[in-house]
Formats: sequence, C-alpha cells, structure tokens
Amino acid sequence: MNAVPPSTSGQVPLLPAVEIETGPNPVCSVIWLHGLGADGHDFEPVVGALELHDLPPIRFVFPHAPPRPVTINGGYVMRAWYDIVSADFSQRREDPKGVHESAAQIEALIARENARGVPDSNIVLAGFSQGGAIALHVGLRRQTPLAGIMALSTYVPLADTLADELQEASRTTPVFMAHGRDDGVIPCDFGRKSCELLRSHRLAVEWHDYPADHTVTMDELQDIEAWLHTLPFAGKATR
Repeated sequence: MNAVPPSTSGQVPLLPAVEIETGPNPVCSVIWLHGLGADGHDFEPVVGALELHDLPPIRFVFPHAPPRPVTINGGYVMRAWYDIVSADFSQRREDPKGVHESAAQIEALIARENARGVPDSNIVLAGFSQGGAIALHVGLRRQTPLAGIMALSTYVPLADTLADELQEASRTTPVFMAHGRDDGVIPCDFGRKSCELLRSHRLAVEWHDYPADHTVTMDELQDIEAWLHTLPFAGKATR
C-alpha cells in the first residue's frame, strides 16, 4: 500500500490518494471514490475481500476528497465531493460548482493513470454514495469511454443536464449499480429511478439491490467481483 501525496497535473491539483496494487506493473486501474465525510482509507479493505488473482494486475486508487462545508450538516467542514444544499430528493440537492470541480480532479487522476501506461479502456471509475454520484457524472460525459462505472448506493447528479452532456461513446460503458433496499440516507427508490433514467438513454446498466442499509454487503462484493470479470480487460490476464 502506498500513500500518494498531492501533486499537479496541468492546472488541476492531483488529489492525495491511497494506492494498492494487486501485482507488479499494473495494466488496469480502479479509481474508487469514498462517501461524504469519509476518506480514501474507507474502502481499502475491499481489495483483500475481492477474488482478483485471475485478473491482470490492478492498481486501486482511493483518493481523498477535499474538505468543504456541507450545508445539510450545518456548514460543518468535512471531506466531500460537493456541497449538499437540500435533504429533499424531489429537487436538485447537489451544488453544481462542487460537482464540476470534483469532476476535473477525477479527470486529472484518470490522466495520471494514462501517463502510467493504463488506457481509458482499462480504467474503472467506482464510488459509494456521493463518490458514486461523481463516478456517474464523470464516466457518462467522456468522449473516450472507460472500462466501466461502478455506482454504489447513489444516484445521478445534475440529472437535468445529462441528456445534453451524455457522450455517445459513453453509451458503451458498462454500468454497475447497487443499493440497499433499507437505505435511509439515499432511498433505494431514488437510486432505482436513476437506473431507469440511464436505461432510458440506452445505457446498459446492471442493477442489484440487497436487504441492507447505506453500506456495502458481502453479497454485493461478490456481485462486484463477478462484474469485474465480465469487463474486456478480464480476458487479458496472463496465466
């Protein structure tokens, strides 16, 4: 495990991140974004929980979101990918400026993986809750598609701009969405509506739900593992 300090890529500062490699000279990357108030260490344990030995070497990148005030938490400063301005799921709740800033920072991390020899076609963008929202926002607006998007316990942010900003190339990107049916933070029905929205735009979305709250379950990890094995890079493992 390596802790990567912040640096710069062009004009966008690179976020600090924790990195775990499953083998030498990784040819694939999973950039995994944490939820509100957590940090990049939150999902480190999933690497050991996933059976990955028959996949090519993967670099897992767990960036730390920058601290910012969060309106629904009384302005308390915490790590967040964007401000949440409303608890009401019937209206826009995310701050567009924060979403766009985080999108640029994630694009900088993708560019760094490219510079390290990992093409977009071998990069999975993953996230939980708020991190999953950013994964969807970034992954669906790229002119060069990624290997896949993994969106856990989350929803499509800035949904009213998706139709205009969705890139045709990104329609080919496999999307994995999963949600706890008893989620009290982001209701499962809200996540399901986001899935239906993506499918209405002809995206191939694999949906799973579980008897759980706002968390990732062992059954979910098994489904994630199975999904990773369906991606094109899975056939590039050396045996």
